[in-house]
Formats: sequence, structure tokens, C-alpha cells
Amino acid sequence: MKTYVIGDLQGCAHEAGLLLEQIEPDARILFVGDLVNRGPDSLGALRRMKALAEASDGRVDALLGNHDLHLLAVAVGAQKLGRSDTLDEILAAPDRDALIAWLRRRPLAMFVDAHLLVHAGVPPQWTAAQTVALAAEVESVLRGEHWIEFLGQMYGNEPDRWDDGLTGIARLRCIVNALTRMRLCWPDGRMDFTHKESDKGPEGSDLQPWFDLPGRRTLDVTVVFGHWSALGLVLRPNLVGLDSGCVWGGKLTAVCLDDRSLLQVDCPEYREHGGKK
Repeated sequence: MKTYVIGDLQGCAHEAGLLLEQIEPDARILFVGDLVNRGPDSLGALRRMKALAEASDGRVDALLGNHDLHLLAVAVGAQKLGRSDTLDEILAAPDRDALIAWLRRRPLAMFVDAHLLVHAGVPPQWTAAQTVALAAEVESVLRGEHWIEFLGQMYGNEPDRWDDGLTGIARLRCIVNALTRMRLCWPDGRMDFTHKESDKGPEGSDLQPWFDLPGRRTLDVTVVFGHWSALGLVLRPNLVGLDSGCVWGGKLTAVCLDDRSLLQVDCPEYREHGGKK
């Protein structure tokens, strides 16, 4: 059975359907998060992914991305809708509660056939095993009775650097920010959340992509991620970046982990570049 990983959908349900038609029926299909928001049919995308996952006996699943977490927070009143959000149809849907219940039980990281899957990035201090374990700490809270309280405390840019001694909400927030928001970092591993629409830091800056930080402890596995449309498709021996800007007029991309073959669908420009990602 082949395994395919698909980049950020962001509500592009039609393009997701076209891409899925190209994949053999018995394949394993994993999504790196951001199923919803910015695109034209977030409700259709979420319903389709939930139905596929529930009918697949575990072959289909999706990670949580920052936009998925934003939907959860908006749904419980922990965050307000933004002007560019396309989540109203989900919030008004008759199956809203079932969709939210399914979404909040999705993982934040997976380890599949020597591939570590995350939505955004991995701090240099973490091993693959530690990444999955730390993701499970947040997953446990999101699936537990205090999940609404957690979503109300999840937002914030601090702490911006991982420390094994972190506890409580500071620890959970740092894990969430790394796995769902991180792009550029300082050499000491501090995360930068200011520069969102570039593939590199300002001229003369020490900022660099998280995956180029020295001493990164996930060099022994292949990390697969999305989240960074300005970066585009990345294919390195131990790195796969899959956000090829579907909602921005780019492509929706799937990669087969078995042989690195690509499947892509061209996408209309649903959003002009320069909008918040």
C-alpha cells in the first residue's frame, strides 16, 4: 500500500477532489493540516475529509494546522472571526458539532515509515520521537474535558524558544506554535512570527528557515510539512515541503512517500498574495 501526503487544502474542496481522483483507491492518504479557511469551500473540504477518514479504517487522516485550530477556537468563542476567514458555513452547518468533534481529535504529528509529519516545523532540540510525544501532550488536552479552556489560553508568541523545563500552558503553547506556526528562526532556535510572507529573513538578518538551523536533531528522518506557501514545494533527501500555494493560485500537491513521485492540480487564485497566511 502506497502512502501519499497532501499539502494545505485551505478550503479548496474542488481541487482536493480532483487530486484524490488521481490516487489509487487503496492508498494511505495523509494531509499535513489547514484543511479549512481562506478558500471557497471550507465546509465541503472538512466534510469530505471527515467522511474519507471515517470510511477508511485508518488509511486517511489529517494533522491539525493553525487554521484548523483557529476554527476550533472560533467555534467555542475563544477567538473572533477575521475579515479574511471563510468559516461561516461551517459555523452555521447542521453538522457543525460533529465536524468540530472530529477535528479536535486529529493529531499534531505523525511518524510514518521513517517520515515525520508536522504542519509547520520542528524545533532543533527535538528528536522525531520527542516531537510525537510532545504533540501527544497537546492532543490529550484537546481531546479532554478542558479543551475549551485550553483554546482560550493557546494564543500568544511566548515562550518563543523550547525549554524542557517549560510547564503548564506555556509548555503547551510553545508546542503548538512550533508545530503549527513556525517558519523562520534565530540561530539559537527562537521562533520568529513577524515575517510570514517570505521564504527568508530580511537582508543581513540571522533569521533562517527552521530546517536549516545547525544541530537539528531530526536530520536522521525525513520531515514532511506544509504551512509555508512563500517557500513553495521543497524536495530534499530528508525534507519535503508541500504547501505549493493552492489558495493563492498555485497548485495542490501530493507526494508519494514510497518513491517521491508527485501529483499536482492547478488552482485558481482564490486569494491575492499578500493576504495573511
